[in-house]
Amino acid sequence: MAEILKGAPVAAALTEKLIERSRTLKHKPTLAILRVGNKPDDISYETGIIKRCEKIGIDVRKILLLEDCENEKIFEAVKNLNDDESVHGVLVFRPLSDKSTEKRVSEILSPAKDVDCMTSESLASVFTGNNAGYPPCTAQACIELLDHYGIELEGKNVVVLGRSLVIGRPLSIMLQNRNATVTMCHSKTRNLPEICKRAEIIVAAIGKAGFVDSSFVSPGQVVIDIGINVDENGKLCGDVKFDEVSQIVKAITPVPAGVGSVTTSVLAKHVIEACEKC
Repeated sequence: MAEILKGAPVAAALTEKLIERSRTLKHKPTLAILRVGNKPDDISYETGIIKRCEKIGIDVRKILLLEDCENEKIFEAVKNLNDDESVHGVLVFRPLSDKSTEKRVSEILSPAKDVDCMTSESLASVFTGNNAGYPPCTAQACIELLDHYGIELEGKNVVVLGRSLVIGRPLSIMLQNRNATVTMCHSKTRNLPEICKRAEIIVAAIGKAGFVDSSFVSPGQVVIDIGINVDENGKLCGDVKFDEVSQIVKAITPVPAGVGSVTTSVLAKHVIEACEKC
C-alpha cells in the first residue's frame, strides 16, 4: 500500500510560517473576494479561505454580486479594488457568466493584486520566471506538497497529464524551473499508459474521473492527483482510480484531502507576499 500524502500537514506547516510573517507586517494584509452568484462550490471554497485567513491574521472583504447583474457592475467592482490601497490581494471566483466577461475582468484586474494568476501578466511571469506575479494556487500547492514530503524534483522524470492554462501548462513550467524533466501529455496523447509508466512522478490534472488506472503506473512512482470530479454516486473523486493505483505506487495523494486542502494556504501566502511588497 502506498504512502498517503495528505494535504492537512502541508497546510498546517505553511500556516504556522505565515502567522509569523503576518506579525511582522507594517500593514494589515487584506484579501478581497469577488463572488458573482451563490454557487455552492464557490461558497464552500470561500468559507475555507476565510477560516484560513483568520488563523493567519489576514482580513477578508467579500464583494457579492447577483448572478444576473450587469457586467459593468463587475468591472466597476474590480476597478475599485485596484484603486483601494488597503487591499493587497484580489480573488475573483471563476468561471464567470461567459468567457468574454471573464476575459475583460482579467484585463482590468491589477497583476500586482492578482493572487491566483488570472491576468495574462501573471501567467507570463510563470513562464518567464521573473517572479513579477503569483502562480496559480493549485499548481503552487502541488509544489508545496512535494517539498513538504521531501520528494526531490531535480533531475526527476515527471509526466503532467493536462494542458490547461490553470494547472497543466503553468505547473509544467514550474516543475522545469525546479530542474525536473517534464513531459506534458493530454487525453489525446498516443501510448499514454506507457509514457506514464516510465515516469518517476505523475501529476494528474486531466479533468476526467478515474482516468488513471493501474495500467498507467509502476512500482516506486509518486502520483499527485489534482483532479476534482463527482462520481456516479455523487461523491468527490480524482482523476486517479485511488483503490487500484495505491496498491502499486510508492506514494499518492487522496481526493479529497490532498492537494486541494493546501490551496487556501497558498492563496494566503500570496496575499502576505503582496502585502510585504507595499
